[in-house]
Amino acid sequence: MSGLRRRFWFTCGVCLPYPLGADRNGFGQQSRFSFNPGDLMSFRRMGIIIAAILLVVGVVIAIGAVPRGPKTSTLATSAQALAAAAESGGAVAQDASAQDTATPTGAATSTPTPGPTGVAPAPVPQGSHKAAPPAASSVSTVLIGTMSTGKPSTQAPFDAQYQYVVSPPAPDSSYYTMKSCPDGTSWWGCVGGSIGGLVTNDEALAAHATYLGKSHPQRVMWTWFELGLLVPGQPGVATPWQQEVQSVNHADLLTRYLNDYRFFLQKIGTSHDMIDLEPDFFGFARGMGDVTQVPAQVTAANPTDCGNQPDSVAGLARCLIAMTRKYAPNTEVGLHITCWDWPGNVDKCVKTYVGLGGKGADFLVGEVESTDSGLNIKQGNGSSLWSDQKWATQLAYWKQMAEAVGHPIVVWQIPIGNMAQNNTDYHYQDDKVDWLFSHMDQVASAHVGALMFGQGSDLSTTAETDGGNLYRKTIAYRNAGGTPLK
Repeated sequence: MSGLRRRFWFTCGVCLPYPLGADRNGFGQQSRFSFNPGDLMSFRRMGIIIAAILLVVGVVIAIGAVPRGPKTSTLATSAQALAAAAESGGAVAQDASAQDTATPTGAATSTPTPGPTGVAPAPVPQGSHKAAPPAASSVSTVLIGTMSTGKPSTQAPFDAQYQYVVSPPAPDSSYYTMKSCPDGTSWWGCVGGSIGGLVTNDEALAAHATYLGKSHPQRVMWTWFELGLLVPGQPGVATPWQQEVQSVNHADLLTRYLNDYRFFLQKIGTSHDMIDLEPDFFGFARGMGDVTQVPAQVTAANPTDCGNQPDSVAGLARCLIAMTRKYAPNTEVGLHITCWDWPGNVDKCVKTYVGLGGKGADFLVGEVESTDSGLNIKQGNGSSLWSDQKWATQLAYWKQMAEAVGHPIVVWQIPIGNMAQNNTDYHYQDDKVDWLFSHMDQVASAHVGALMFGQGSDLSTTAETDGGNLYRKTIAYRNAGGTPLK
């Protein structure tokens, strides 16, 4: 789907996209996701970054996992049962001899795209920006979230809002102590009125969310997405996926990356946020071989925090989790599932994410489609409406992954369209919202802890253009008490 081949990164006041049609990883054309096991590489996508918003709003979810000492998990899943399954291998066959590779040749990837309109940044509310935990009625039920518009949330009792940090690292460490960025700097830390102000601004908006005139604080989930922009290159020219993976084996580049992640975590501090780590990247690494063997200069890049980690992509993933524990101890962190070959090969995906350290994370992040079905049809890609059987297959996959690592699944960037739409721009038909809300018992049984709805491609339906369907479904769901986690 060439219309989605775009990424954005932040500069001081401007989000710069790859041009439409630019193939971000040299993969060329590829159909979107299919359950056909013969289609080893399925289409991936990233969500939108509202181009005129300089607030990358984060997410609220409280993802549960096995408790770690004094930190209280805010998504009260059946974590003990999941942990027990993970310790015993669950129902997952651990085939150590299976080659854990998935060559990404021909696959498309995640790509943030702009929203329908530019939105001026909302004023940051006064007072503390620290969000309180979700209400007691919501902590043991499947949580509902949506992508933020950069304005205070008031329309529905969402538990979460999400956005991205899509940016190259700071040019060097001196930027972390600057008062302001030099003109033209492409770095997320320049956004928000002060160095790193993006984090505190977004947390403030989430903390001051309301519903029916009453406080309804939310949490922030950040999709951390820097490795695709780690290699210096010409703006608008995609980095080949092989080069993206090879970049982490260069100590100088990886040092910049880990320094930037440390600064990001330090800005979060004691806030109760969530972090979704690096969509696409782990899938690309699988294409290079066993992630425990694909090289990365982890110890040379960060001997202070990660000197005991192996010099591999798996060591890098474990390093990111360890850094989160150290610098943002109340924040929960998850690995983004990227296994394009999973139909018929779930055991291989399990092997990857156990090797990456998934048992030591707090959640895994799963996906469905990036684009409303009506827009897919208009672009010549066919229908992406899902049958009950297709959903059953997807939920079984997520359940197996959750039980393997002992942590729940957050489903991210779910298309918002509904069948009452008229298949014009920002009003395209889809069935994901209605199906999920009418099958919440099945969702919870798959150990899904949160559903995050959002526009994954430009022109797709948004929460503001869907005729109020997502708002109504969320209100009815919360009024009914929610669906208990399993």
